[in-house]
Amino acid sequence: MGAGGWNWNDAWIFVSAVIAERLERDRALHAALPATGAALADVIAAADFLHHSVPAREDLEESVRRLAGAGLITVDDDLIQVAPPGEQLWRTRPFSGLSSAVMTLQTQLNRVSEPGYTDWDLDEQAYNSAVREYSLRLADGR
Repeated sequence: MGAGGWNWNDAWIFVSAVIAERLERDRALHAALPATGAALADVIAAADFLHHSVPAREDLEESVRRLAGAGLITVDDDLIQVAPPGEQLWRTRPFSGLSSAVMTLQTQLNRVSEPGYTDWDLDEQAYNSAVREYSLRLADGR
């Protein structure tokens, strides 16, 4: 099925989106609010947690385009949600723990699907704002 076109960054951003959305869903549930997806700052925070680095704007933009184009995530402005096919991929992956989740997911992506493309732009100002929001959370200890 897959042609091996997914790269490590795609898997990194996908796993980060899964983690960020689940955390946001838990926060919304505890506050009795509707779950609306993970904000870009949440995805950046999860990416830093996984790899101890913040993805570059261009890398983040390209991976979101590829993942959304393949129907694995949806993106609306700066809110990212894992789509049902992405949930299925996550649930059926070989369990390996978070330390190797990105590598496992890259292999799984290459087995089951091909990258897509959607026309989504992450402008510099939105990216910088999300990174700044994440940095402020770190400074506050959140």
